[in-house]
Amino acid sequence: MAKTYDAVIVGGGHNGLVCAAYLAKAGRNVLVLERRHVLGGAAVTEELYPGFKFSVCSYVVSLFRPHIIRELGLAEHGMELIPLECSFLPLPDGDSLCRWADHHETRREIARFSKKDAETYPEFGLAMTKMAYFVKTLIDSPAPDPTSLHPKQLAKLLRLGRRFKNLGPDLMHMHMQLLTMSALDFLDLWFESGVLKAPMSVSGIIGTFLGVRSPGTAYVLLHHYMGEIDGAFRSWGFSKGGTGRISEAIASAARSFGAEIRTETPVDRILVENAGASGVVLPNGDEIRARTVISAVDPHRTFLKMVGQEHLEPVFAAQIKRYKMRGSSAKVNLAVDRLPQFRCRTNGTAHLRGDIAIAPSIDYLERAYDEAKYGDFSSRPYMNVVIPSLVDPSVAPPGKHIVSCFVQYAPYDIKEGAAYWPQRREALGDAVVDTLAEYCPGLKESILFRQVLTPWDLEQEFGLTEGNIFHGELSLEQLLFQRPVAGWARYKTPIRNLWMCASGTHPGGGIMGAPGELAAKTMLESSAI
Repeated sequence: MAKTYDAVIVGGGHNGLVCAAYLAKAGRNVLVLERRHVLGGAAVTEELYPGFKFSVCSYVVSLFRPHIIRELGLAEHGMELIPLECSFLPLPDGDSLCRWADHHETRREIARFSKKDAETYPEFGLAMTKMAYFVKTLIDSPAPDPTSLHPKQLAKLLRLGRRFKNLGPDLMHMHMQLLTMSALDFLDLWFESGVLKAPMSVSGIIGTFLGVRSPGTAYVLLHHYMGEIDGAFRSWGFSKGGTGRISEAIASAARSFGAEIRTETPVDRILVENAGASGVVLPNGDEIRARTVISAVDPHRTFLKMVGQEHLEPVFAAQIKRYKMRGSSAKVNLAVDRLPQFRCRTNGTAHLRGDIAIAPSIDYLERAYDEAKYGDFSSRPYMNVVIPSLVDPSVAPPGKHIVSCFVQYAPYDIKEGAAYWPQRREALGDAVVDTLAEYCPGLKESILFRQVLTPWDLEQEFGLTEGNIFHGELSLEQLLFQRPVAGWARYKTPIRNLWMCASGTHPGGGIMGAPGELAAKTMLESSAI
């Protein structure tokens, strides 16, 4: 007789693995099914060129919850984070700005462009840290339900209200600004130099089809400001061995608790019987039975493809269809035979040991967005570039390096149609390399290998609908109790015994682990599994 599991998890991304680890640790019999040959979803490390280990999609770590590392013992399973040391902005005129971990060095750098901003920058950082601490309680617990009359929910809302009141008038006002303003308008309240505001504002547009002047992007800026590594707030870092090592560490922990994990096992559909999920069906027709099915893929793929509209209430199906994906990001990975040298700063390598922003001005960012609005990729895109091999030599041969380029904007729905992306892929890659080469003489001649991932590629290869890296935009109407749908934001779904645990649920995207953790704990606390 075929085995029936307590839970089968569809998708072996990092959130699915976190969910599996917590359930297995609690004694549940768990099976994880991953379509690809490697675990991690978008948090994977792959050797695409001999000797070079690329963090193919996700490339830096900031939001991974420290308590998950402790509770699952991930350090013992090989997870190690290396803090980024700086944020570097090269400028076309040969100047540059570098924000360092050392506050005094940063102050001196900013003062070259604005003495006022140099004085304000620490004050801004302190205020954002206080706001991040307030929001931290929201991302470390299930979304509050403002419509519930359950005593626990009412108590939670009351505690949240008290914490909000305790912020004081200034921070309460700032919180409302973050919820309603654009990233640029919010930064305008603090700073005067465009050289500083441009690289700071881009945190508000990462993974969204919005510009730095679009309302609501100020909150996304805060979302990316909440990095935390080893108790150090506002920290970003690299995963030693690439981001895939994080997924491997979680998988190792899950297996140590008894979870079963299978790769190269795609799921064709979720088996729905008598209005409830009872397992999954593989492409060859084999069925795997489980008392609970947990989806670690995005809401569109879960409900519209794997469940099927015939099993959904029309209103819920319409809400899922309205849930915005709108992928707008691409990734270009380069293997180079020498360390890139930026024309504007040739002394030493310290400025390259963090992230490098190609965001020379607000107008530059707006022009990049304008092209995307009309169905084309940005000919001069915003890029966030890292050279992980400089701080982690294990990912590249001696003397050689990996250059990882996050690219915005590259809309999924280009004017020719998404299916036309394969014909435009290399043109996008050329635009990225040409733009970076304007700052790095000799870059083109140093390239040994190039990989270009368009939003279409992210959908086809990694299962990210419309190539959205967060399983849905982090826009205000798709956050908290409305992610993915109002009334169904606490991991449970309208299909009995079907739950969700990935970035399309609260608190959202990034290598965070929180959706997987909170889904598992919610299920265990409610005795749903």
